[in-house]
Amino acid sequence: MITLSKISALRNHLRPPKKAPTFHTLGPTADSSISLLNLLELSIENRSDKLALQSHARAQRVGLTQHPLVAQKLIFAFCRFKRPFDARLVFESLLVKNTHICNTLLSGYGKNQLFLESLELFREMCGGSVLPDDFTYSVMFKIVGDLGEVFHGEMVQGMGFKNGVVSDTVVGNSLMSMYGRFGCFDDSLKVFDEMPLRNVASWNALISGYLKANVDGGDDSLLFGYRLWDYVKAMQNDGFKLDAYTVSSLLSLCGGDDAEVDDCRENYCRGREFHSYIIRNGLDSSDVLDSDVHLGCRLIDIYSKNCRVHVARRVFDRLKLKNVFTWTAVINGYVHCGEFDEASVLFREMQLRDGVGPNKVTLVAILPACSSAIGLIGVKQIHGFATRRELNQELSLCNALIDTYSKCGSLKYATQVFEHECIYKDAISWGTIICGYGLHGHGQRAVNLFDEMLQRGVKPDQAIVVGVLSACCISGLLNDATRIYDSLTTIHHIKPTVEICACMVDMYGRLGKLNRALELIKSMPVEPGPSIWGALSSASVLHGNVEMQELAYKSLIKIEPHNCSNYIALSNLHASSNRWDDVAEVRKDMRERGLKKLPGCSWISINSGTHSFFVADKTHPCSELIYATVYRLVSTMKLTFCAPDFVYSSD
Repeated sequence: MITLSKISALRNHLRPPKKAPTFHTLGPTADSSISLLNLLELSIENRSDKLALQSHARAQRVGLTQHPLVAQKLIFAFCRFKRPFDARLVFESLLVKNTHICNTLLSGYGKNQLFLESLELFREMCGGSVLPDDFTYSVMFKIVGDLGEVFHGEMVQGMGFKNGVVSDTVVGNSLMSMYGRFGCFDDSLKVFDEMPLRNVASWNALISGYLKANVDGGDDSLLFGYRLWDYVKAMQNDGFKLDAYTVSSLLSLCGGDDAEVDDCRENYCRGREFHSYIIRNGLDSSDVLDSDVHLGCRLIDIYSKNCRVHVARRVFDRLKLKNVFTWTAVINGYVHCGEFDEASVLFREMQLRDGVGPNKVTLVAILPACSSAIGLIGVKQIHGFATRRELNQELSLCNALIDTYSKCGSLKYATQVFEHECIYKDAISWGTIICGYGLHGHGQRAVNLFDEMLQRGVKPDQAIVVGVLSACCISGLLNDATRIYDSLTTIHHIKPTVEICACMVDMYGRLGKLNRALELIKSMPVEPGPSIWGALSSASVLHGNVEMQELAYKSLIKIEPHNCSNYIALSNLHASSNRWDDVAEVRKDMRERGLKKLPGCSWISINSGTHSFFVADKTHPCSELIYATVYRLVSTMKLTFCAPDFVYSSD
């Protein structure tokens, strides 16, 4: 906010100068340049591009357009306000240019993602009278990293070797970071070994580059782990302590989503060790844990992914600085752990208590809670908020809205978002709306959308194929499903996965083609999993094929020996055939494995409140009224629905 004193000073500086006597010569003075620099600084502080334009006009009037400091500040201000071409006009108007002015425009181009213009300006500097310095090369390596073309980086590095600046520590760190972003760890290590002097940033660039080259490449070998910790130990042996950036990079190894059970436990223990390191070395008592938002978000994310959201909440509560990123991290943690009510409370609290406005990532994070707890009204409120903030056309948010509207039962709103607000549609957009139509039983519409997607040149992935095959399965579109399945390997070059094959098995099973489903299971290119045998068992129950039902249950028990529902289903099958010895054998296996049947649970949302019910549950305060209503409904159903297999039990 511009204060009154600043407004008064601004008025005095922008007021037209008094008419000078005819015998005086009016020219630029040191006071004029200082006042202009102050005005430009004021425009940057208050993010006022209008004030920057007025300052530029003032500089032209008083003849200060060639002043190097004024010109440099004008270029910086215009680039800050996303007006790089105005900055270029100021730059072109200068008769004499120096390295600092060129660096300012170069950095401004990079921040405005004008990468080709940055390269052209760098070529002009190398071939002209204004030679690049250390800062120039540091900026260029960052720009090339954003551009994503490694050969441009090699070209800039060659010019740096020619001018003898790559040996500088800051330039070397920037070069290592560039190679690290490209995954070229060997090149980064070579630069590191040739650096005469290193600092903490040098080691951080090396470690982060090694992590990106190996973790993003899918290398989870023991050799990777040993080499990583060798670098960490070498950093400490070199006299450098791990700072917040180092710990933050290493914390990326401690996620728990895609890891196995043992690896997940190991990652959690490793994350706790890093958290202890932060406390032991005073990183939390200093301003690091409180002010370094990135480090705080990392800790929250690790504990949440390892289902310790209560610990993540304690980390969040200790942060003195809470911005949209920390709020989003803790909200996403609660959603990840299935605590949707608490996530909704935090979403409201961040706006009411701290006045922090959610961004598109926050909205995407909270939407799954709407489909499970808040309901359609909450989705509409978030959608309206996004519209007011002009975020409703963001691709990731559009995809999330389509998915959430579909799951909340409003295919109409999902279609409106897809057709009118999702301007650029990617494969996720198409896959989400296709799955939505399939979920609501509109299989033919899902197939038509799939064909339209192919006509627009969007390549299907495995998730889209599963979605459209599931839609065909629900609607009984065998010919369309067979056509799409046969085209996977011949046209789209997609290998059938367990999920894709499960859709086809379910399709054949629902239509009573059990032998064909079993033939597909035996000939499919992947090992059948629980979803496939589960689909076959459901179809066998539906069509009364006892032999195939028993085969499916035994296969499920073999694959999932700790899933009690498979044992119960097999036991009930034997009991229906009076095979009591087999029933006793199955129950004996359950006792030996310590398996117990978990009670079923259902829930309903009424007036923003969620009510949960278990089997034979009488803990609800309105349980007597609920059971009385159920009895009346059962009586009505018996009178109107006379099926021989209709059975009701109050247990």
